[in-house]
Amino acid sequence: MLITHDTRCALDTVVDLVNTVPEDDAEADGLPDVPALMNFVRSHKMSDVGVLSEFDLSAVRRVRGRFASIFAAPDARSAAMMINELVAAAGTTPRLTDHDGYDWHVHYFAPGASVADHLAADCGMALAFFVVAGEQERLRRCEAPDCRRAFVDLSRNRSRRYCDSRTCGNRLHVAAYRARRKEAAG
Repeated sequence: MLITHDTRCALDTVVDLVNTVPEDDAEADGLPDVPALMNFVRSHKMSDVGVLSEFDLSAVRRVRGRFASIFAAPDARSAAMMINELVAAAGTTPRLTDHDGYDWHVHYFAPGASVADHLAADCGMALAFFVVAGEQERLRRCEAPDCRRAFVDLSRNRSRRYCDSRTCGNRLHVAAYRARRKEAAG
């Protein structure tokens, strides 16, 4: 599957956005306030975003919840329905652009769109490409029992199971190794 630069950026953005959702009541929200949202926008180099407000924060949190549902979709038809609703509500307006030193690429958000509509349109379309390619199962959640972080499996053979093999994957492999050694010892 060919993934363009802007699609990859949108995928990274949607994964990071979904991973700001607290896993439980004890965990803090990854987007607690407007300055955190501004940092998120800046760190993901989102273009055409104006001054942000509490209204924007609330709208982005709603969009974030909808993206989280897409990652939990049981099948491509369910994911497609959710993506269609999300992108339609954003009022997409595909247009070619070549800003900030990048070659021509497509933005799906309308000029002057809110940050929530910007995310819904661009990130929604990035996820739509996976459904169209029959690759919806690559939109995953970490299989570590104590981690449910979202990720996009871009491995060649669709075998990635953990959000980060150096943390979650390694931790589970070490635990399994210790359990085997303990069992063998008696």
